[in-house]
Amino acid sequence: MEAFFVFYQYVIYFYATALTLIYSTLALMAYFNIIRSKQSYSGKEERILKKHPESAPGISIVAPAFNEEVIIIDNVSTLLNLDYPNFEVVIVNDGSKDKTLDLLIEHFALTQVPYAYVSKVPCKPVKRIFRSTDPQFERLTVVDKINGGTKSDAMNAGVNVARHNYFINTDVDCLLAKDTLTKVILPVMDSDVEVIAVGATMRMSNGCKVDNGEITEVRPPKGIIPAFQEVEYMRSYLVAKMGWARINAVTNVSGGFGLFNKEIVIEAGGFDPLSHAEDLDMTLRIIAHKRDNNEQYRIVQVPDTLCWTEGPPNLKVLSRQRTRWGRGLLQIFFVHRKFLFNRKYGRMGWIMMPYIFIFEFLAPIFEFFGLLCLFYLLWTGQVNFNTFWLMLGYVYLLGTCVSLLTISYDLTVKKLYNNLSEYLKLILFASFEAFVYHPLTIVFTLRGYVQFLTGRNFKWGEMTRQGHSKNKPQNKLQVTK
Repeated sequence: MEAFFVFYQYVIYFYATALTLIYSTLALMAYFNIIRSKQSYSGKEERILKKHPESAPGISIVAPAFNEEVIIIDNVSTLLNLDYPNFEVVIVNDGSKDKTLDLLIEHFALTQVPYAYVSKVPCKPVKRIFRSTDPQFERLTVVDKINGGTKSDAMNAGVNVARHNYFINTDVDCLLAKDTLTKVILPVMDSDVEVIAVGATMRMSNGCKVDNGEITEVRPPKGIIPAFQEVEYMRSYLVAKMGWARINAVTNVSGGFGLFNKEIVIEAGGFDPLSHAEDLDMTLRIIAHKRDNNEQYRIVQVPDTLCWTEGPPNLKVLSRQRTRWGRGLLQIFFVHRKFLFNRKYGRMGWIMMPYIFIFEFLAPIFEFFGLLCLFYLLWTGQVNFNTFWLMLGYVYLLGTCVSLLTISYDLTVKKLYNNLSEYLKLILFASFEAFVYHPLTIVFTLRGYVQFLTGRNFKWGEMTRQGHSKNKPQNKLQVTK
């Protein structure tokens, strides 16, 4: 037994060292990628695209909606008011049981229209398709379908209806910046290699000042859980994803926001209705499709914050969300295990999948058993406290430094908060993340693993939607991010 604990301590040491080196490298690559992005795309390119709208590729914004009566009108209005010359908005009413569809019909003057619906990717049956009789809402299409139980099924219905070559995968509760479509399409237009997907930074809308569905002032979240998530999201997008994008190895285009090449998605079979990690699953399958056909591709990550999402407001909802993420992550390695260490799939086989497996899937397991190991050593009096406090301080300071780097990167991209105190609030939460927030996510993730392995009948969790307008009732909906 003692030999096992000694061995495990060495495993943890080398594991932590490898993770330190990886994140240091990612932080460096992310910095250069952010600088290159700022130099490549100034306001000049955006103004040129606006002057020549005929050159703007068409983009379909696909947003599933399930029981969204609290926010549906404001958020759809925001999508319709984006500053881009050639786009449409496709809202998929996924069998809502509340007034979501009725509100859409009334507010946007919708009427049922004949439509030559072609099922290019599988989904539950589509019942009706609506268009507006009001010219100011001519960009809007609403699809009414039977509930499929997952966001993937609703997304496939939207892809079947989308008219343009590119589509945005987002959630109807997300708020997009007005220049979103221009910023994500420019890398597609400028690349010599086919761009199959584009991601962008997402942030928490909890705490932001919103007027008629548009963010008028960016503020850090007021709640404890969303504030921790704000730091976590910034680190994920500005360090990890921006770093991986430097070598064309983005591991996941977020399900909350991402631009996709519609033709590639259809050729790859669409979103998997059975997947609980549809964004990661889709990213891996479109890469595999390109590799199987020996075709070059790029996945681009934009550093700009283009999407704000309402994060879990409390521990109960966070638990549901992270349990689903954990379940989906384990599912990925059952479904796509052939990609792991497979040289046929290039970066995905030798960089992306091993990283996800070792440093994302195994991380909660290593940390959990590492904690048990620590308790055993403390119980048996085998801890050298001089070394213990030194190593604990090293790990803590390293994590805090990464978070501080992330906040500085955010300032490099664009200063979103108005005053220093709001950034200091993020630094404060970053300093406590390792002791308060992170252990909880480990427990929730492990519970997701157990649920998947025991074959429990999984139901999509509900999330209490707070909404951004005052005096509106709260609503519960499926957690899809």
